[in-house]
Amino acid sequence: MLSLLPLSALLGLTAALQSEKAAALADCLSTCGVPVNAPGTADWKLDAAPYNLRLNYTPVAIAVPTTAKHVQDAVSCAGRLGVKANAKGGGHSYGSFGLGGEDGHLTIELDRMNKVVLDNTTGIATIEGGSRLGHVAFELYNQGKRGFSHGTCPGVGVGGHSLHGGYGVSSHTKGLALDWMIGATVVLANSSIVNCSATENPDLFWAIRGAGSSMGIVTEFRFNTFVVPETLTVFVALVRWGTEEKALAGMQAVQEFAETMPAELNMRLFITPRFINLEGLYYGDKASLQAALAPLVNKTGATFQLQQEGGWLDQIKHFGGGLSLDQGHPYDYHETFYSSSLYTNALNDTQLKAFVTYWFKYAKSNKRDWYVHIDLHGGKASAVGKPDSDSTAYAHRDYLFMYLFYDRVDRGVFPASGFGHIQNFVSNITESMTATAWGRYINYPDPNLDQSTAQATYWGGHLSKLQTIKSEVDPLDVFHYPQGIMPAP
Repeated sequence: MLSLLPLSALLGLTAALQSEKAAALADCLSTCGVPVNAPGTADWKLDAAPYNLRLNYTPVAIAVPTTAKHVQDAVSCAGRLGVKANAKGGGHSYGSFGLGGEDGHLTIELDRMNKVVLDNTTGIATIEGGSRLGHVAFELYNQGKRGFSHGTCPGVGVGGHSLHGGYGVSSHTKGLALDWMIGATVVLANSSIVNCSATENPDLFWAIRGAGSSMGIVTEFRFNTFVVPETLTVFVALVRWGTEEKALAGMQAVQEFAETMPAELNMRLFITPRFINLEGLYYGDKASLQAALAPLVNKTGATFQLQQEGGWLDQIKHFGGGLSLDQGHPYDYHETFYSSSLYTNALNDTQLKAFVTYWFKYAKSNKRDWYVHIDLHGGKASAVGKPDSDSTAYAHRDYLFMYLFYDRVDRGVFPASGFGHIQNFVSNITESMTATAWGRYINYPDPNLDQSTAQATYWGGHLSKLQTIKSEVDPLDVFHYPQGIMPAP
């Protein structure tokens, strides 16, 4: 008859095994000459601190490579010892996936690898995997007045951002960040290092443009760039929808406008408990912006609060929230929040009414600092929808809207009762839709989703192909995190 160990003994055994594995990993990394953060040091505390303080996980070790060889050796050590490994680029993952999304992973902190080199003859930028978006924009502009389409926060890592989409305030005009990627150097789970592009390892190149963190660690990107325009105009227009009826009519007007919005215009509807704005970026001058927005302004009663002409770096600074552009290491910004996302096409009358009713009758009573961005993602002129829907692993090119939900607290613990606020926003829209009529954005994850649901909603019809490629490049799921691609069953 088997005798069962008491719980305290089992916990002690587990802790001992973890300690033994941590010691073996530390020894392997040291033998290979991989730089690491010593536990308890200032660097460890900085690199182990999540952007989302609600999701705090403890790595078994933190490697801080400065070369691709260091990354290879770190992955090799993890694979040999059965430790899961995750790249951490900017560290802005809303689900703390760079820390593994759970305890006990090897975090490979890339932000010491941040070189940006522009070839002004070809317009191709070579960018190390730990570079942050503000640093990339700063360098590309100063090296040749060039850029590519990407997100707004200067501290976000180019790696996680562009490997899963890379939507930003230029995307309606210029597409996603991953659409500008032409090649990458990737460390695979077997610690080999390969290049991928449209002609070299094309399946891997397809997969990393939408699901990259599940496939390998990119040490170097190659992006096409464009000469940045001399004049752009940022804008904010306030809408006063004080009743459900006005909000419903306003939302309907935004939907109609989104279908045929000019290519030069990039816009979102920004909903908070205190105000509602139309805001964005226009590729052109103020007079042209006013002409482009006139039909929507007339229908919604919007009033401009800001129309500011400027250059490329001016708009990046505006949307960067006041942070210095040239972000690198150290980077120490944190919030406590819950997030989610949604893609849909135009809502029918029932769905639109359900959204507005929930917003006015329930969401407005939430006094925390929450918002809903409704990005005008698609439409006939959108550059996001120009490539074939299967051209990359990004699965949501054909949707008209991308909704980004965010609910935060200024201090203390996020309340358990708070999750329903965002979950109900989503469910009130989707409950009358089929499962294939909507999706979610992995760069704005809902960390409360289980792995199966997450895979299905983040990658939709591309999931099966991604699982097959995962089986080929990472069959043992070394690059695991709780919402990532799993190998094909």
